[in-house]
Amino acid sequence: MIITMRCNNLISEMKPDKRWALKPADEAVVSKLYEALKISPSICRLLALRGVKDYDTAKLFFRPELSQLHDPFLMKGMKKATDRITEAIEWHERIIVYGDYDVDGTTAVSLLYSFLKKNYAGELAYYIPHRYREGYGISRQGIDYAHGNGYTLLITLDCGIKSVEHIAYAQSLGIDVIVCDHHLPDAQLPQAFAILNPKQPGCNYPYKELSGCGIGFKLASALAKQWKLPIDNVYPYLDLVATSIAADIVPIDGENRILAYYGLKRINESPCLAISTLKELSSANRILSISDLVFVIGPRVNAAGRMDDARKAVEFFIETDPDKIGVLAAALHSDNDDRREVDKSITDEALSIMQEEAGGPAKKSTVLYRPHWHKGVVGIVASRLIDHYFRPTIVLTSANGKATGSARSVPGFNIYEAIHECRDLLDNYGGHFYAAGMTMSENNVDEFIARFEKTVAATITDDQQVPEIEIDAEIPLTFVKPAFYNLLKQFEPFGPANMKPVFLTRELYDYQGSSVIVKEQHLRVIAHQKNGAVIEGIGFGLGEKYEIVKNGPFDMVYNIEENEHNGNTKIQVKLVDVRKSATTPNP
Repeated sequence: MIITMRCNNLISEMKPDKRWALKPADEAVVSKLYEALKISPSICRLLALRGVKDYDTAKLFFRPELSQLHDPFLMKGMKKATDRITEAIEWHERIIVYGDYDVDGTTAVSLLYSFLKKNYAGELAYYIPHRYREGYGISRQGIDYAHGNGYTLLITLDCGIKSVEHIAYAQSLGIDVIVCDHHLPDAQLPQAFAILNPKQPGCNYPYKELSGCGIGFKLASALAKQWKLPIDNVYPYLDLVATSIAADIVPIDGENRILAYYGLKRINESPCLAISTLKELSSANRILSISDLVFVIGPRVNAAGRMDDARKAVEFFIETDPDKIGVLAAALHSDNDDRREVDKSITDEALSIMQEEAGGPAKKSTVLYRPHWHKGVVGIVASRLIDHYFRPTIVLTSANGKATGSARSVPGFNIYEAIHECRDLLDNYGGHFYAAGMTMSENNVDEFIARFEKTVAATITDDQQVPEIEIDAEIPLTFVKPAFYNLLKQFEPFGPANMKPVFLTRELYDYQGSSVIVKEQHLRVIAHQKNGAVIEGIGFGLGEKYEIVKNGPFDMVYNIEENEHNGNTKIQVKLVDVRKSATTPNP
């Protein structure tokens, strides 16, 4: 029997700080899954929301297998790429692997470089452009380095799909370029020797959302297949692929779900020396999740490029000497400490500026420019400002005599298109729906701020200006038990396209006055329903909701999790939001 929801889509009994939206599910699919699986209707609803339609797709979802990975030669350009690499090895050419300076790029370079190094005794090198001296993508300086050192085959990873002019320059110097990229191509593709990108026109590869490192993995898999090597030669790199998937925030569905699942398994059972060392250094002595890769491993890898030189990250991943790797790990850890300090300082200054500026609340966008801000953290700062002022945000600084920076958006608003409308004021720009970067003359900043605000104000909707909490299912408190939680754990790994399930429970009461405010800002709840069910929970930063809980009844939105303390494990909830119930019956 399917649980009847109290609303079809948007829950809006009262005007809240945040909108609560119940995700629409196909109830016919939910019923079909219930009949086939004989498990909780709420679990069936979660599956339906994740694209699971029947018993077979449910089996694939709950029991992913590496054998389900697609044949890499289905990717357009793959045979051409592997033949060229094979030819380069046979003729002892010099090969250089070129990648972006972020986590996705450095893991991708580390993966392909390590794989080729094990199978090629010839001259092999890698190149990571400097974030500040060269910028994103293929640089002329990088091409000149390759040419000056006699490299005749350049393989890009996580970049290159938009580098039309630079790849033409490389070809003019006699360097063949193989592009491995996952970003959306422009109308004009570069004239590379081969392009590996599932998003390019005419590519029939079944899965389109691989990370840059994921495409590097597919290239290594294709080479192993062509060279008749056991596929086990490639699987040890799955920990790098999982790290890239987490850090680059790509969807964790389809093929990425399989790669992330087995990558996490390797990280927790037999990680490479680099990741093992970072786990120890960061005191992450537990079973790591995708969230840990995002917030523990990823920032330490990213910090190399943000604060210094991202080559350090590749050096770290390919090092096999335990003594040397300890030194490299300490350097990354130190870079991350510096990054956090700079990040906090700039965020505090930016918030102070926004509070002082006139017309703040009425504005639809935020664009801040200070020449002294560190370029390596402006994207992080933009994201933090959205947490305080929920609107499209751009943070600019000065580099090489230009204003340059990063943009971040709110759900549903295409910030790339808004920047595109101001393109005549920009020297260059790039990005996607929710994040972008740009460079302009410092003389154009004021006009850009005015034009961008006008563009956003004309296109953003009212709903896009209010944070939304998407709810997977409404359940009674009696469902929050170990057996239900154990089923939820099988939905891991969580991430985009498969976020940790969010539940709604209505008409709760403070249990015997036990709920309290912790450390002046967090809400510790012990809640119960009239049916007698009781649950404990914590709401970080929700201390201001205490009076709502105290005076009940209240509704709460939450995740279900395990809490381990002094060797005891119990189920609790992590509050996402709380609001007063629409009705006020006696408990």
